[in-house]
Amino acid sequence: MAVYTEVTDDELTPLIADYGLGELLSYKGIAEGVENSNFLVHTSKGTYILTLYERRVDPADLPFFLGLLQHLSERGISCPLPVRNRAGEMLTKIAGRTSALMTFLEGVWPRRPRAVHCAAVGRALAELHLAGKDFPLERKNALDLAGWHTLFERFSGRADEIAPGLGNLIAYELAHLDRAWPKGLPGGIVHADLFPDNVFFIGDTLSGLIDFYFACNDAWAYDLAICLNAWCFEPDCSFNATKGRTLLSAYQALRPLTAAEVAAFTTLARGAALRFLVTRAHDWLHTDAGALVKPHDPNAYVRRLRFHQEVESPSEYGLERPQ
Repeated sequence: MAVYTEVTDDELTPLIADYGLGELLSYKGIAEGVENSNFLVHTSKGTYILTLYERRVDPADLPFFLGLLQHLSERGISCPLPVRNRAGEMLTKIAGRTSALMTFLEGVWPRRPRAVHCAAVGRALAELHLAGKDFPLERKNALDLAGWHTLFERFSGRADEIAPGLGNLIAYELAHLDRAWPKGLPGGIVHADLFPDNVFFIGDTLSGLIDFYFACNDAWAYDLAICLNAWCFEPDCSFNATKGRTLLSAYQALRPLTAAEVAAFTTLARGAALRFLVTRAHDWLHTDAGALVKPHDPNAYVRRLRFHQEVESPSEYGLERPQ
């Protein structure tokens, strides 16, 4: 369960009053998510999400994250909107943690994504990229190629505890990406973590995007490659070409990729797979057995990476070179 810090009635009641949200009716911890403590809060004026920031979230980044949500919401992106308290502030303190109260989005995330979901996500990602073009703040991607090297150094001696040969696989891929990683691609604000559990649907209609705490500035096509890895592989880790083509086509209907982006896409897909392989492997080896949240199995991204290593042309993903 993703609640690292507990909140009491005596702490939450005055906080809700400070926001002018009426009477606290009930609240409960939210089991999903791995970065922060989250609570579903019901008041006499509505339903909200209370987030207590923990672990990897740097408090200095919070104005970027919350400002981005407000910016995107004003441009028509359905995402949680920070609620301001009576003093006009988006951040507060509770249980010794910096926290924020967010509007609640209706919907559920798809456990078994279908092509219709992939089409909606492709379009939503393009809308997000375009909506973020004029966001004035910037945040460096801490989990870029240099960041992958840093994380790998922390567990390279134990990597083969996860799978035989994993250390050599990661070392080989890092060396390859050091040589091949593209520069100068179109970019701006990226979500960087748009997995199925961060996208809500009502029926087959996308109702909102959540969890922007990895958002940063990077290449847009890299963000698209993260989505391809997250949405277009089956539970057995086989690539679903129909889903891939659907997601990429929906994205390009709003923001066509440049020739340079298409040419680099296989490398970006390899990098996106390695990013989640490295972070999952690190967490797998550094999370206590009794921890509240079970880390994700990195082996799913081993298989994705091996698939991308065999791809010879972006057309295998459903991408064609621009004429």
